[in-house]
Amino acid sequence: AGCGCRHGLPSATMNVMKTAIRTAVLVLFALLLALAPRAFAQDGSIEFVARATPSGGLDEPVRGFPFSLLGKSFEAIGHEADASYPKPDMDAFIDKLEVSPQLKAWMKKRRWTSLSGEEFTRQLRADDIMDIPEFYKAYTDRVAGDRTVRLPRPKFKPSDKTKDPVKYQKLSAEYTEAIHHFIEQNPQTIDGIDISLQEIDPGHRWNALEATRSSDVHRRKLDLAQSKYLVGRVETNLQGQGAFQGIAPGTYWLSTLEVTASVGDARPRWDVPVTVRPGQTSRITLSNTNAVPPARSSP
Repeated sequence: AGCGCRHGLPSATMNVMKTAIRTAVLVLFALLLALAPRAFAQDGSIEFVARATPSGGLDEPVRGFPFSLLGKSFEAIGHEADASYPKPDMDAFIDKLEVSPQLKAWMKKRRWTSLSGEEFTRQLRADDIMDIPEFYKAYTDRVAGDRTVRLPRPKFKPSDKTKDPVKYQKLSAEYTEAIHHFIEQNPQTIDGIDISLQEIDPGHRWNALEATRSSDVHRRKLDLAQSKYLVGRVETNLQGQGAFQGIAPGTYWLSTLEVTASVGDARPRWDVPVTVRPGQTSRITLSNTNAVPPARSSP
C-alpha cells in the first residue's frame, strides 16, 4: 500500500523541512534588512563653504568653483610624481662638456652650469678669473676693448721664456699677482665677461633638461590627482557651498589642485585635510587663513 512518501521520506518529515527552510530564509532576509542600514550608516559626508577676503574688503563666497576630494594631499601627490622621474645628473652633464678641468671643477663645486647673466658674474672672484682659463681669456678680451680700464702691463717679453727662463718666471709671477690685485680692487671690471663665454655656455642645455623633467612631473602630478587619488568632484553654489555624500571613513583633502580662485585681488588655492567619521557629517570653512601659502619668488 502507498505510504504518501516522496523519495522515501514521509510527508510529515517533508513538511517540517519545508517549514524550516522557509523560516531560515525569512530570518536571513530580516537579518540583511537589519544590517543594510547599519552598513550604509558607516559612510559619512562632507559639507564645506569656501570664502575669500580681498585686501581691504569683506569676505565673499567663492561661487561656481570646482573642488576635488582627494585621498592624498595635492602637495604629497607632487612629491610622489617628483620621485617618479630621476633628476638629471649635473656631474655627469658637466663631465661631458668640452671645457677645461678647472671650469668643470668650478661648476661642480658651485652646482652651477650657466655662464651668463648678472647672477653668474656676481659670484665671480679674482681667484676664479685667474685660475680658470676660460674666465681669464674672457676677462682679458672684455677689458681689452674698454678704454676706461688700464690693466698692469707685463715687464717681460715672450722671448725671455727661452733666453732667461728664471727672469721670465719671476716677472710672469709678478704680472699674475698684479692682475689678481687689480681685479680685487676693481671688481666692476668683471661685468660683461659673459659676452665672451656665450659659445661655451652650457646653461641653456641644462635648463632644457630640467624643463623637460618639470613638464613630465607636472603632467604626472595632475594625472595622479585626477585618477588614482580622486574621490569626487563638486562645484560650489552661489553661496560658495559644496558637499560630498557617501564617503567612507578616513582622512581626505579638499583641493583646488593648482587652480586659484579669484575674489578681488585674493587668489587663494586650497589643499585642506578633512576627516570623515562613520555616519557623521564633517563641516569645514575654507578661507584665506587655511589657503595654501603663495609660492615665494626667487630673489
